[in-house]
Amino acid sequence: MAEEAHKVTLNVYDLSRGLALQLSQSLLGKLIEGVWHTGIVVYGNEYFFGGGIQTLPVGNTPYGTPTRTIELGETHVPKDIFEMYLEEISPRYTAEAYNLLTHNCNNFSNEVSQFLVGKEIPAYILQLPTEVLNSPMGGLIMPMLQGLETTLKSGAVPQVPQFRPQPQPFGAFGKDEGPKLEKAAKPENAKTSAATEKKLAVAQPTASKEKVKVDPLGDARTKIQEEITREFAALMAQGTLRASEAAAMATKRVMQKYGHLNVAA
Repeated sequence: MAEEAHKVTLNVYDLSRGLALQLSQSLLGKLIEGVWHTGIVVYGNEYFFGGGIQTLPVGNTPYGTPTRTIELGETHVPKDIFEMYLEEISPRYTAEAYNLLTHNCNNFSNEVSQFLVGKEIPAYILQLPTEVLNSPMGGLIMPMLQGLETTLKSGAVPQVPQFRPQPQPFGAFGKDEGPKLEKAAKPENAKTSAATEKKLAVAQPTASKEKVKVDPLGDARTKIQEEITREFAALMAQGTLRASEAAAMATKRVMQKYGHLNVAA
């Protein structure tokens, strides 16, 4: 007698709660729909990786309603065999082994999907960390990703950024590094300002002779990125915020200034 077929789906959640879609084009120069967390749904349960391999009845995970659900196929693997498989791979999926970039919930879902139905999960989910870090603003976003990794390692659910100081001590920069960043930013700003004035002074006589192609969107994006960097350095100089909090607050302030983010202060 053939083993009963079990439907296998992938629940996809956006940990940014829509902020990635709203801000990514301005900050990264490319559209990113979400910061993805995934779980495999089969046998009436959802299996996912955070603070170790976790199992909860469908609809009872702390991540809320999935942004989307993707059908992966059907499996004839019995539930008891699947649970033996999970026990076998569990030493590789501990809280200590979690790495947001290379060994995360999506890597777990991908491995489990291949075991159950012989296919990988969508590539856009797996490639997201590399895509973000390869962007011009990847360095600024890294502290926020590190904070997110710490939260996920503990098995907790990340909250929507509240743009206020949190009590937990964490950050890629120490308090003494904020003033260094601000000091380094000021001479650079002065150089940029002087160079701009000089350029304007000599550019007018030849403006009619030669037409130069200008990318207004690229210029605007560069300006926004520079302002966020300066705001970030100033916030870090105060010595009261973690790097992830300063980055989030700097982004919020600059986006509000240009009307890209409509949230209450």
